[in-house]
Amino acid sequence: MENQALYKYILGIADNSLILGQRLGELCGHGPSLETDIALTNISLDLIGQTRSYYQYAAKFLGENKTEDDVAFLRLENEYLNVLLVEQPNTHFGYVMARQYLFDVFHLMLMEELQHSKDITLAAIARKGIKEVSYHKRFSGDWIKRLGDGTEESHAKMQEAINDLWRFTEELFQMTEDDRLVTGEGVGIDISKFKEAYYDEVTALLREATLTIPESKFFISGGKEGRHSEHMGYLLADLQYMQRTYPNMSW
Repeated sequence: MENQALYKYILGIADNSLILGQRLGELCGHGPSLETDIALTNISLDLIGQTRSYYQYAAKFLGENKTEDDVAFLRLENEYLNVLLVEQPNTHFGYVMARQYLFDVFHLMLMEELQHSKDITLAAIARKGIKEVSYHKRFSGDWIKRLGDGTEESHAKMQEAINDLWRFTEELFQMTEDDRLVTGEGVGIDISKFKEAYYDEVTALLREATLTIPESKFFISGGKEGRHSEHMGYLLADLQYMQRTYPNMSW
């Protein structure tokens, strides 16, 4: 297994948490209630904390005294390997919860498998993060049910969000060449194996929330190969501003 393949595999996992954490961070102070605002901020911090562990590991493959900050802040847009789902904007609260839940179900399944990786560092990160990700899924799932089976307006907004974001779910299970190489060595996870379980779980909760499962078979992908939506550049402009404006700064 080449170090470059493992490096990109790590990025494929870590970038999802970084970008989603950044999206949730944008909501700090804008939640519908104080309790929910604090919860979203804490989830953002959880994701970014996990990201730090991944990037600290990834930086070791770069050499030249590279750090987690170099990996996080000094890459070009096409060098980020996150799925398109997590970079979608905070259109409204229903979108935020739908995006979160659709990712959380996948994320927990991934962590549960990754804790058995032959790579002791990846396994340790997964074991440490499972409790956090489990909470994330409960939180977002509860909101899906509250909004879907709530008022006429909340139901309509949640259905709108699910209809729009559903097209990004297929990419969660796409395997890149680097994924296959690392998985073949017992380090990575064959995510395609729990695709059916993912859709079964998501479908069951959406039906409980009185929401309709989208029938469209049109799916969008590209993020895992560095081809991102129009939203990504604006997100990175905010994310990278301090590090690029004040190079090598330290706190």
